[in-house]
Amino acid sequence: MARMRVIGPAAREAESGSDSAALLASVVRGDSAALAALYSHTSARLFGVALRLLRRRDLAEEALHDAFLKVWQRAESYSPDRGSADAWLATIVRNTALDRLRRQGREMPLEEAAGVEEIEAPESEPMRRLLATADGQALAACLGELEPEPRHCILLAYWQGYSQEELALLLGRPLGTVKSWVRRSLLRLRHCLER
Repeated sequence: MARMRVIGPAAREAESGSDSAALLASVVRGDSAALAALYSHTSARLFGVALRLLRRRDLAEEALHDAFLKVWQRAESYSPDRGSADAWLATIVRNTALDRLRRQGREMPLEEAAGVEEIEAPESEPMRRLLATADGQALAACLGELEPEPRHCILLAYWQGYSQEELALLLGRPLGTVKSWVRRSLLRLRHCLER
């Protein structure tokens, strides 16, 4: 009698990430069936990323479609050394959605963007290693001293790669305000870390 293998959530997530990486490797070789499988494997979660940013189902569907066209064209630019395949895909979808927002000139009020904290790429191994160090813990403590909105800007800018222009658009704040938050927060962090 065959034994059933029980897979826990952590193992399932690791298996999912390796599935995405394997499928991406096939896409690099021009395998369109692998692209279809990758889409089937990841589209539900990635659609959620686009929908949280764009707030409209039709725009999120278009952004997801455009993102997978980019994946087909740029699959060779994925490097496992720089993060998981799922994080790479989420970044492409996020950037595609932000490009669409920019083109439309839409601004989203901060209240509507409250769910933006959820738009975090899967935690990477380098991030886990940083937070395990004394320097990483000191940085986390100093970040805790910042006000919520400026701290949120710093985290989105440095952990997720948003530009100040993208932050202004995403948060519905003037670009000058975002620049001030980032500049002042970086000064406060430097002083805090020097103590």
